[in-house]
Amino acid sequence: MELLNPLADGVFPGRTVAYTGTAGSTSTWDAGPQGVVVWATTPCYVVVGEGVTATTSSTPIPAYTPIPFIVPQGTGAPWRVSAIRVADSGDIYAKPLNIR
Repeated sequence: MELLNPLADGVFPGRTVAYTGTAGSTSTWDAGPQGVVVWATTPCYVVVGEGVTATTSSTPIPAYTPIPFIVPQGTGAPWRVSAIRVADSGDIYAKPLNIR
C-alpha cells in the first residue's frame, strides 16, 4: 500500500462542500499536488481536475470511505473536486496530498 502524504494546510488546506442533485465543487487549489484524498457522507459521483463539474457519469464512491485520486496534470491551472449525489444529498471532504 502506498503512503499518503498530506500537504501543508496553509498552502493546500482541506476543503468541504455540500452536494445535492446539483454538483457541488470545492474552491480551487493551485497546481502541484499529485493527488487528493476524498470522502463523502453519502454515496456520490466524483471528478477531479481543472474546471470540472461532476455528473452521474463521473466516478462513484461509497460513503465514509477515503478514496485517493490522482490530480490530472492539465495545463497547470487551479483544480478542484466536484461531487453529485447518487440518491441522497451530502458533503464531500477533500485534502491534497503527494503520493509516495
